[in-house]
Parts: sequence; C-alpha cells; structure tokens
Amino acid sequence: MSWGQGPDRGRRTGRGRGADRGVATVWVAVTAAGLCTVFAVVLALGQAVAARHRAGGAADLAALAAADRALEGAEAACEAARRVALAQDAAIVRCAVQGEVADVTARAGFGPYLPTVRSRAGPPVSPSTGDPTDPPARVPADSSGGAPAGPSAGPPEVAPVRAPADSSGGARKAPGPGLR
Repeated sequence: MSWGQGPDRGRRTGRGRGADRGVATVWVAVTAAGLCTVFAVVLALGQAVAARHRAGGAADLAALAAADRALEGAEAACEAARRVALAQDAAIVRCAVQGEVADVTARAGFGPYLPTVRSRAGPPVSPSTGDPTDPPARVPADSSGGAPAGPSAGPPEVAPVRAPADSSGGARKAPGPGLR
C-alpha cells in the first residue's frame, strides 16, 4: 500500500498526538470564560464604588446645605438638603438638625446598587470643651483706614491658630500669615 491509503488512514494509533486532539479548544474556552468572569466582577466592583462615592458626595453636600440653613429652622434646613440631594440624583433618607449641626443620610443609586451614606456638618468643635468655636474677634479698623478703633493703639489681638491633626497622626502645617 502507498502512503495515505489503507484501513488506518487518518487515524492515529497508540500514544501519539491523537489522544490530545481538541484539548487546545477546551483550554481556550475555559480561559475565555474565566476572563469574562473576572471582567464582570471588576465591573460590578467599579459600579459599587461609583455608587458609594455618588452617595457620599450627595450626603456631604446636603449636610453642608442643611448646616448653612440651620439657624432658619430644621424644616428650612432639611428642605435645602433635599434640593441639593435631588440635584445630585440622590434622595434624603434622614435629616436631623440640632442647633447648628446638620446630620443627613442620603441614598444614591448607580446600577443595581443603592448605598446609604451619613454625613454631618456644622461649625468646628473645640477639642477641649466640645463647644463650637468662633473665629477670633478683631477690633474693627476705623473707616479712614488708619489705626484700629478703641482704647489701645496697638495691633489687634488675634488668638493663636492651632492646626488640626491629620488622619496619619501628625500635625498639619498652619497656614502662613497671608492665608489667615
């Protein structure tokens, strides 16, 4: 018989390459399915993070708006928070105003995720007393632009500025004299 003819034509026998035929196709299919799964998980995590950031931003802005209107009453403050949250495509879940401090919880959806984030805003709190602090009072200058009004002719007294600690535990640098 000549080459390529006979009963064993096209068949491989024994331990040759014939036992591995089609394995590359299976490996490619499994690898493609694995990559698609990883890609889907990464996209889902990205959507969850984006939803959390959107809700956090809306809650922060709504709390600032409510704190800005806190002296007008809780109803006016919460209405301002609601308007700001709606502008951010979010909804207010809870709004509470106590004194000048606003506590707002907002929910913003992105894809199938609906995270809820709480934010508080108000005047800064003194670390020693826990009371809100006011900026230091300066003696007003006279309208002619000359020396300050009042009994003393010296420069106005200003309370020292203490820099707040950052999250790493170190102290932040206080702003320079031109930035106060």
